[in-house]
Amino acid sequence: MNKRRHPDWLKVPLRGGKTFTEMKNILRNAKLNTICEEAKCPNIVECFNNKTAVFLILGDICSRNCLYCNVRHGKPSPLNPNEPFDVAESVKKLGLKYVVITSVTRDDLVDGGANIFYKTVKEIRKLTNKCMIEVLIPDFSGNMGSLERIIKSKPDVINHNIEVCKRLFQNIRPEGNYETSLSILKNIKKFDKKIKTKSGFMLGLGEKKNEIINTMEDLYKNKVDFITIGQYLQPTIYHAKIIKYYTPKEFNEYKKFGEKIGFKNVESGPLVRSSYHANRAIN
Repeated sequence: MNKRRHPDWLKVPLRGGKTFTEMKNILRNAKLNTICEEAKCPNIVECFNNKTAVFLILGDICSRNCLYCNVRHGKPSPLNPNEPFDVAESVKKLGLKYVVITSVTRDDLVDGGANIFYKTVKEIRKLTNKCMIEVLIPDFSGNMGSLERIIKSKPDVINHNIEVCKRLFQNIRPEGNYETSLSILKNIKKFDKKIKTKSGFMLGLGEKKNEIINTMEDLYKNKVDFITIGQYLQPTIYHAKIIKYYTPKEFNEYKKFGEKIGFKNVESGPLVRSSYHANRAIN
């Protein structure tokens, strides 16, 4: 008998079902990418069957190579000028009430792709006023002009994931910077206090308990409203190894701590990802 690769609490439904297939067909026909598929999200079946998806814009090739991420990296593709409209059309066709727009990192672009984010939010607003919009953005290498451009599009939530604790950045996110990520989050409120802010990080990469606590406290100090905490799962043998599997009980303890220090919403669990049940935080 084969030994399970992961603990039992990490079981997910098999892919399939009418709604799941319909969602994939709509996305394929529109030639759109989703982070649900590119990053091998364990919640894809649940989300697709609930007609929820996270749209991946700016192509599907990332200019960075983080050791936890399954998105392809290399030389990014040219931008698709119709992408904002195509995403908006799909949002309308799917009848979504909450949508998340994210992207690969595009260090090759002067604005990091901020203007495409801006146009995508604006196109969605043109076609429907019944859908709340969350953008999950890269760090733009700390470019505050790019951040301000996105803020001007007036999304309901701006999310930027810290991903890992500070000590692990050098190995896991070598092209990122912990302080830069915190400054992006903090400055959102400086530009517009009404926009909700969000961040998330993974456990299982070798972090210590005090580092988890410090990361949560740093996010709270930098004006983050909502946080997500989930278990890191190794996409392939070429990615960073899993050092520890956290139990549902441990995740619940961090949820309680986050609520205690003041976060407005904390999603913490083995299968939690940055956009899992995203609508629950703001509703």
